[in-house]
Amino acid sequence: MSSSRNSRKSRKRLWIILGTVAVVLVAGVALALKALNTPAALDPSQLGTASLGDIARSVVATGKIWPITQVEVKSKASGIVTKLDTDINHTVHVGQVLAQLDQEEILDEVAAQKAQLAAAQANFHSAAAAVAYDKVAAEAPDLPDFKRAYDRALEMEKSGVVSKQTLDTAQQLYLSALNTRDRAVAQVTVDAAKQRMAQSQVAQAEASLKQLEEQLSYTTITSPINGVVLSRDVQVGDAVSSILVLGSTATLVMTLGDTHQVYVKGKVDESDIGKVYLGQAARIKVQSFPDRTFSGKVTKIAPLGVEKDNVTTFEVQISIDNPGGELKANMTANAEIVLEEHKNVLTIPEQAVLYDKDRHATVWVPDAHVQSGHRIVPIHVGLSNGSRIEVTSGLKSGDTVILQQTS
Repeated sequence: MSSSRNSRKSRKRLWIILGTVAVVLVAGVALALKALNTPAALDPSQLGTASLGDIARSVVATGKIWPITQVEVKSKASGIVTKLDTDINHTVHVGQVLAQLDQEEILDEVAAQKAQLAAAQANFHSAAAAVAYDKVAAEAPDLPDFKRAYDRALEMEKSGVVSKQTLDTAQQLYLSALNTRDRAVAQVTVDAAKQRMAQSQVAQAEASLKQLEEQLSYTTITSPINGVVLSRDVQVGDAVSSILVLGSTATLVMTLGDTHQVYVKGKVDESDIGKVYLGQAARIKVQSFPDRTFSGKVTKIAPLGVEKDNVTTFEVQISIDNPGGELKANMTANAEIVLEEHKNVLTIPEQAVLYDKDRHATVWVPDAHVQSGHRIVPIHVGLSNGSRIEVTSGLKSGDTVILQQTS
């Protein structure tokens, strides 16, 4: 009797255990099936957002900042630098003294030439006075009186009114005045020649003095432009050679530049050069001002390309207004030439776009109601800058898209 009850209790416990196991298995299977039908959650780094903004397609020309106007200052005189009146980064103006060369020798030559000019001028004045005197004498104002007196005495002598002695005296006075006039006329020619020679000597002395004074002025080196000292290449005591003697190999004294307008010269690939034109807008970035963008425009396009490593590029110059002088010569700059720009358009990350064999574009949009966790949305695309692309239809601002490269 007792053994029968124990057997029934054992069977009952077994059924309870088996029932519990069955419930657990059923629950596990249900949870597994539910998990299989639930899409996996996406990491935020796999998602992008459609948003309104500006998008532009551009090419970047990298180069150095240089002043539009840049001048190498060299001396017309040779000599030793005795004084420097400016230094690097100083602002200078036209005519401002930059440097002074030794003047002692040339000043002595100028003084000697001034003395020679003074002597030539004195000689000229003396000759001029002699000519003036000769001209007065040559006019012989008393000669007509002596002539009339002689003629009257001659007539009166014929009438026996005057003596022979009176006639001779009148004749002598007339002939003396006549000889004085003739000598004066001849002397005018001689003294006029002397005056012309003296005048020529004065002109020569003046020309020599002017030349020496010009050479003296060469020893003072002045600024030919309004600008900034970009480099100073000599020190006090250095010897400077003349550009008039050695030409381009003469000593470089300073380099000046007008930094109110600067330019960047860079290279553009031949595949893009056809879209670049004069006056085209450009945005310039420099490392010194990472949070600032400078505006510029294309001012030169080289007509001849340069091939290197099987790549042909064209040199392009972008000019930039720089009234504050923030941009310095030799800074490295990236000039972004805007080829095409669309304002306030819908854009998404370029990574989100898929293309089929016919170049039809689609994106994946997260959707928790489908088993795959996303749905495919056809879109039409427009301008791309390499990181974001314009969407002309298929999405709206705020839509979320899945980035394919990280999904």
